Amino acid sequence: MNKWCGIGRLTKDPDVRHTTDGKTVARFTLAVDRRVSRNTDSTTQTADFIPVVAWEKRAEFAEKYLHQGSKIAVVGRIATSSYTDREGRKVYTTDFVAEEMEFAESKASTVAKEEPKDNGFVPASDLPEDLPFN
Repeated sequence: MNKWCGIGRLTKDPDVRHTTDGKTVARFTLAVDRRVSRNTDSTTQTADFIPVVAWEKRAEFAEKYLHQGSKIAVVGRIATSSYTDREGRKVYTTDFVAEEMEFAESKASTVAKEEPKDNGFVPASDLPEDLPFN
């Protein structure tokens, strides 16, 4: 079975391109938190940087809705390949091919992170109007 899932944030805006046969492909890197236990009393947090490739509809979704800092959940498979570079060296790659993607935080939490106030609270007047409890 070749299945992987992860939740993380985009390190930069997706790089969206079109192949010669007209397919849309988006590439981006997902920073996924990893806790490393140094001893029994404390843990250190670090991140793994996962290269993600999305094709067609998922690539169009990435282009339209994702940007640096977006927190998303991704499900897909690991794909390995190789190519020969301009100097004639064999280069091996490992990518995560996205089969499903969805937002992992609400728009309101994104607004709160982008517009922090003195005490970390966002005044009700700064919240989006379409919230159900406004």
